[in-house]
Amino acid sequence: MILRVFISLALVCALGSFGSGQALANDASSVVARVAGHPLTRDELEQKESADLLQARYKYYLTEKAALDKLIDQEVLESEARREKVTVDQLLENHAAKQVKDPTEDQLEVFYEGLQSDQPYSAMRPQILDRIRQLRRTKAGLAYVKELRKKADVHIALEPPAVSIGSIDAPTTGPSDAPVRIIEFADYQCPYCKKVAAELKQLVEGTFAGKASLTFADFPLPMHHNAEKAAEAARCAGDQGKYWEYHDGLFDHQTALEVSDLKALAGTLKLNPEKFGHCLDSGAQAPAIAKTLAEGKKLGLTGTPSFVINGRFISGATDSETLRDLIEQELASPEPRQTKTAANNS
Repeated sequence: MILRVFISLALVCALGSFGSGQALANDASSVVARVAGHPLTRDELEQKESADLLQARYKYYLTEKAALDKLIDQEVLESEARREKVTVDQLLENHAAKQVKDPTEDQLEVFYEGLQSDQPYSAMRPQILDRIRQLRRTKAGLAYVKELRKKADVHIALEPPAVSIGSIDAPTTGPSDAPVRIIEFADYQCPYCKKVAAELKQLVEGTFAGKASLTFADFPLPMHHNAEKAAEAARCAGDQGKYWEYHDGLFDHQTALEVSDLKALAGTLKLNPEKFGHCLDSGAQAPAIAKTLAEGKKLGLTGTPSFVINGRFISGATDSETLRDLIEQELASPEPRQTKTAANNS
């Protein structure tokens, strides 16, 4: 049964590759429709409906990626099971399920209280125990598969959709000639952006120091009322050579982004208060924010964070492991792609 499921998933991936090949085979000048005799070409379709097409392709990529991950998991499990001369189920039992400890009575009672059930604890206890056992076994199984994948030295060739992006004049950190260029569309009030900010810093300044650069493209969301002014403030700080320090400070104090807070943060960084205040109050940096916002809208962005890594698009609450894998994939490419941007190393 397990094998049949994963064979089906393999077929999904194969069909996905076939579809990608077909798309590439379509020449940009090929006619995809005619309206009253007037031809509409693939190139027109790609240019005028690029945002919707990109979002659709990204959703398909996520589906492919999920299917591929399941296929890889099954492959590493079957490989290890053959090595140990057991079945996959026996392998998981030996290395995951047997390591799981039953919850204590106190833990069972706490779980019961969270259910707010009308049934007595004694009646619910067997179900609660079974539920927690299953949760812990699943968690242990996932951790075991993750270790197997590390030992198997998995390399994924499946790529996110390609995107063409215009010139972005935004603060950039890292070498201007870095083989991997990361553009992040982000919002200072976005909780996921705050989480990924520290992870990106570690990747660009630590793990891939000298090999990757980061461009922070402001994309303040309409529901975050202080995000745009915060973005302007960061660029005002950049005028005094403190963009990235201020950028980090905004995420460190994400709940305090009123104009008075922004000016107070400038004070802690010892910026010239008159110069900073005039820049912020006059809205001098608003046109620059509008430009990055417009560029993000061309991609069909509705949320943050979103990334373009050497012309490859990913979006949503991406973790550092996914970003690291994509950077390594680019570095391993014979000719790494670079996204052209107007770098502003503030």
